[in-house]
Amino acid sequence: MTTPATGAADHPQLGRLAEVMATLRRHCPWDAEQTHESLVQYLIEETGELVEAIETGDHDHLAEELGDLLLQVYFHAEIASERPDGFDLETVAGGIADKLVRRHPHVFGGETVPEDMHGSWEQRKAAEKGRTSVLEGIPEQLSALARAAKIIGRARSRQVAVELADEPIEADDLGRQILDLVARGHASGVDPDQAVRQAVRRLERTVREAERSGP
Repeated sequence: MTTPATGAADHPQLGRLAEVMATLRRHCPWDAEQTHESLVQYLIEETGELVEAIETGDHDHLAEELGDLLLQVYFHAEIASERPDGFDLETVAGGIADKLVRRHPHVFGGETVPEDMHGSWEQRKAAEKGRTSVLEGIPEQLSALARAAKIIGRARSRQVAVELADEPIEADDLGRQILDLVARGHASGVDPDQAVRQAVRRLERTVREAERSGP
């Protein structure tokens, strides 16, 4: 097991990658013309390939795909650094390090370890960002199923008074039942994705009404 390093000198390849990326922006026509917007498709593709590597258990493929995703971080940071009001990779790294320290007071601040780790994280996140609803900050670009999971997770962690099923279920059973429902929907001429989106919209309305009503 590799011991975590603490200094930049312990990670020379990270500095090398930053230099390579900066050089490509100056001398490669394709890299030079890319923008945050034009890179979105690659970010999505690389994320999907990383998920596949994790799920297949291919360790070597995982390392490669992590590198491809890391490149996206460096690429976006390099583009941002070229603006007069931009930021650089150090700013990005410092921001996430500060956030991790801030949201783990039981590690860095001597506080007691919370019983509900996820709930504690969500509550601190909401307080930092000044969010008044569990629905704030959930990307519309998420799939309907992913959005449903995010809303339900936040509603539970913030103790919003909505009725949510909680009967235990194994992962294999959950996956099989979802596929069975998709098959039943297809046989009945129902678009499963559209049906989930509509159900999610109803859940959002229920959450908003519960939040307005208060505890």
